[in-house]
Amino acid sequence: MITKNSIENLKNNIDIVDTISSYIQLNKSGTNYKACCPFHDEQTPSFVVSPAKQIYHCFGCGVGGDSIKFVMEIEKLNYPEALEKLASSNNIALEYEDKNYKIQDISMIDKLNDFYIKQLDTNDMVISYLKQRGLSNSTIETFKVGYASSSNDTINFLKTNMLNLSDAKEFGLIDSGENGLYARFIHRVTFPIYTTNGKICGFGGRTITDNKAKYINSPQSKIFNKSRLLYGYHIASKYIYKQKQIIITEGYLDVLMLHQAGFTNCVASLGTALTKEHLPLLSRGEPEVILAYDGDKAGLVAAKKASIMLSYANFDGGVVIFDDGIDPADMVKNSKIDELNHMLKNKISFVKFVINMIVLDFDLSNPVQKREALTEIQSYLNGLNSLIQDEYKSYISQKLNIDQKHINIKTTHRKREHNTNIGSQDLAELCIIKTALNDEFMLDKILNLLHSDMFVYHKQEFDMLTTQKDNHMLLGILLRDELKPLNQEELDYQIDMMIYGYYQRELQTIKNNPNLNFQQKAKKLKDIQENIKQIKSNLL
Repeated sequence: MITKNSIENLKNNIDIVDTISSYIQLNKSGTNYKACCPFHDEQTPSFVVSPAKQIYHCFGCGVGGDSIKFVMEIEKLNYPEALEKLASSNNIALEYEDKNYKIQDISMIDKLNDFYIKQLDTNDMVISYLKQRGLSNSTIETFKVGYASSSNDTINFLKTNMLNLSDAKEFGLIDSGENGLYARFIHRVTFPIYTTNGKICGFGGRTITDNKAKYINSPQSKIFNKSRLLYGYHIASKYIYKQKQIIITEGYLDVLMLHQAGFTNCVASLGTALTKEHLPLLSRGEPEVILAYDGDKAGLVAAKKASIMLSYANFDGGVVIFDDGIDPADMVKNSKIDELNHMLKNKISFVKFVINMIVLDFDLSNPVQKREALTEIQSYLNGLNSLIQDEYKSYISQKLNIDQKHINIKTTHRKREHNTNIGSQDLAELCIIKTALNDEFMLDKILNLLHSDMFVYHKQEFDMLTTQKDNHMLLGILLRDELKPLNQEELDYQIDMMIYGYYQRELQTIKNNPNLNFQQKAKKLKDIQENIKQIKSNLL
């Protein structure tokens, strides 16, 4: 946790006019500043910023707060993320209650990216390649595209600038082999990948030679997790929030070319399919999600899996498939903007797409296979809301050419979601786990303060948090609507309650343990009672 003194120091050293003017244009109006509100559509400015009070307020929609609140709302960040964003942009150091906690200094990656950009500027062949792909100078500069030449060039740059080679190895910039150190990105166009806070945390690299691996990414590390990142999100986020829509593609060049054509709400997954770990990021701003995937086998499989996950998580949106080896980047290059726009507007819904994909796996002229297709479709729809199930019964009837009376869909998924018999302890444990899944900052705190023995009902799920495995049990918790992530105050209270309950159980265990003598029991009981006393004071 960030210390209170550190937060106060940040508040005292940031200016709300500087903060907000970095996002929208402010105009002086007496002692205050005015603008059209960024949180709702308006023609007449009703958004007022007071430098004297260091607050903002919109007289149109009623939003208001300080610099931290503004960054949270405009960037869709949680409180700690907003603090770290403001601290970074104002060059202010934050302090943490855990003295061992240290923000990773990743400025080295910025310096290497600047080096890659200079390498690109002096390489006419690579620039020519990018121009042939349709990229403009403006797009190349906006996304800070670069070029990693030889391995020796990268190693020499790091050494010449006295950058820590151990850190470079930990960040996945270099590695070591039989012949010593070598760079991970060699003779590749580089695409810097950013965190949601706008910091470069790694790279994607595309070969311009005959290398079998067309694309590579930075390896998993403390700062780079491709399952939680989306390429281009740091630029697209403000357009996503405003348009309430996000377009997800498969490639970096797709993102660049779509942005160049005006589709500025476009991002890409990092060489991997969408996972449950992307859901918290996709939820920011509650946008409609459009999957714009290739029509090859890999693209169709990825689109089906993503559609199942997104429909179970109640996302609105749909799928657009590009056939005949043509991708979004090709369409922009070939000036087919209107056709591309038409395709995106006429997306097929997630549910309908999944049904279509299931049907393709069966020979419907065979009654047995038709029955199996219906069984699989029903199994998928069991996980959806009953209203949505009813909406697609007629579509299933048409696709399978059967009477609707044969379609028997159960609502097992929703019944589990809205089980009103969940006990308070059970519910508290699930909410703590969901909070950890939604927020890395909270996850660290939860793992530091709790252990699985403190859980009565969900020990197994808690243990899974530490392994970071893609597990259906954790996905189920993440997708349950009635489980709400806890805020900081709620989490602190529930953690204290968990620890209190654990010590109470320990108390009874010691009292009933026949293997302990009087002195052993007395000592253990005294220690636990002191802990219980402390927790009680926290709860009060």
